[in-house]
Amino acid sequence: MRISDNLRKDADYIWRKIFNHPFVLELYTGTLPLKKFKFYVLQDYNYLTADMKNFSILSSKAESVEAMKEMLEMAHLEATTEYKSYEELLKKLNYTIEDATGVEPAPTNISYTSFLLSTSLLKTFWEGLAACLPCFWSYAEIAEFHREKLKENKNKVYREWASVYSTKAYCELVDRMKNLLDNADAKYEKLKEVFIISSKYEYMYWDMAYNIEKWKVDI
Repeated sequence: MRISDNLRKDADYIWRKIFNHPFVLELYTGTLPLKKFKFYVLQDYNYLTADMKNFSILSSKAESVEAMKEMLEMAHLEATTEYKSYEELLKKLNYTIEDATGVEPAPTNISYTSFLLSTSLLKTFWEGLAACLPCFWSYAEIAEFHREKLKENKNKVYREWASVYSTKAYCELVDRMKNLLDNADAKYEKLKEVFIISSKYEYMYWDMAYNIEKWKVDI
């Protein structure tokens, strides 16, 4: 069995909870309150920025030219295609990029992105890659799991946002990351540790958005 398949199997108990999280279910059925989706979108600016930095770090630590090119391409994708799509989504919600940059990251957002960056900086290239894979991969599986619900979704904004994650281009990107990790020269348990933690953070991120998470103490 491939490394990525083993990781997915070991994290299955978390991913099943993700598939059935209220935010995910309500988004795909079109019943999610818009204020919760707006909160998620505005928070996502911080995540996208950290993701771009993360891929840049990983490219500098890659042990092969192939891996380096993959990470640089993903960093470029975040900086161009992803940001363009993000700005278009902001416009649909009557926000500007300045609105997004002015939002204070929620506690879970800071914790998750800090974990990703510290893993890439302080651990091996392969552990960094394993840590960032659950985000990309779980979104593709969520889209597949709720494909039929999305067909009945009458909320155009939600439907258009979610449909991206079932496109051929997006699924091919996930496969590239999985295939790269399958060639990892690393102990499986170390990859599993960070993969599981990131999977838990993915669940927490949905929870953060659904509950419109704020700091407990206003200082």
